[in-house]
Amino acid sequence: MTHVARRAVLAAPAMALLPRAGLAQAWPSRTITIIVPNPPGGGSDFAARLFVEGLSQALGVPVVIDNRPGANGNIGIQAAVRAAPDGHTLLLQYSGYHAGNPAMMRSITWDPVRDLAPVAMATMAPHVILAAPNLPANTLAEFIAYARANPGRVNYASSGNGSIQHIAGEVLSRAIGAPMVHVPYRGAAPALQDVAGGRVEIFITTPSSAIALVQAGRVKALAMASATRSAGLPDVPTTAEAGLPGFTMDAWFAFFAPAGVPAPILERLNTEFRRLAVDPNIRRRAEEGGAATAAMTIPELDALARREIETLGAVIRGANIVLD
Repeated sequence: MTHVARRAVLAAPAMALLPRAGLAQAWPSRTITIIVPNPPGGGSDFAARLFVEGLSQALGVPVVIDNRPGANGNIGIQAAVRAAPDGHTLLLQYSGYHAGNPAMMRSITWDPVRDLAPVAMATMAPHVILAAPNLPANTLAEFIAYARANPGRVNYASSGNGSIQHIAGEVLSRAIGAPMVHVPYRGAAPALQDVAGGRVEIFITTPSSAIALVQAGRVKALAMASATRSAGLPDVPTTAEAGLPGFTMDAWFAFFAPAGVPAPILERLNTEFRRLAVDPNIRRRAEEGGAATAAMTIPELDALARREIETLGAVIRGANIVLD
């Protein structure tokens, strides 16, 4: 091999790094879009909007929300997976979709580990058991007695077939020994509207979309399905306090990117999101919405998401929840 050829071979690895380094240095070059696979007004939308203004200021480009509801989150998730891996498209992912959909959908076209790269945690939230204002029950114990006395006549809402709300309703039904009827909606916001309107009796969801309605007396908060009370609803007892120990349902909302986004971009995004997660104003707004921010590194979020895939998947398979 000649001296010139040897120099060319040695330079090849460094040259291979140039496109990736150049891309990272040029980023961001335009608007960043955060795809939310739910309608406006739900927990996913709330979590994403907490960070929009701060992220835009930090990166110097506009940051916009693109709500794409439907198909139990799959429409928005698929759009994110198919987006160019250049750091200009993010996904606000809901733990129920991320860990639940692969376990119950045989025809799913994306894989949570293969097709999505973890970026940063947005919020973590418990679920609250909500009741319609016309339901003749004001406590969890009264609801359990009512549901047992009216088997198959109580409806419970969800944000879609296979959502965590769907799974939570099934688990609650089994826990109290009373069959209930599932009524799926296209997102938490329309489901909550029908609960407030008295058309559906029960809805188990994250507090962020419901606190204002609870405070206004338009829906009843029977219990927090968590080990601790919510800062946003401090007077609402936990399920253990209300007489149903062991029934807990917590959720997380996190930012992901299409697989293949260069590591320097992911690290920059993670740095900015972690900085915003400890901002007192953002933390206060999250708590008022019944959630909490969490400043996780990329490996920490990746480990949490992988554990959730295993644990929630086991619950889904145990309950035999299958969606086509």
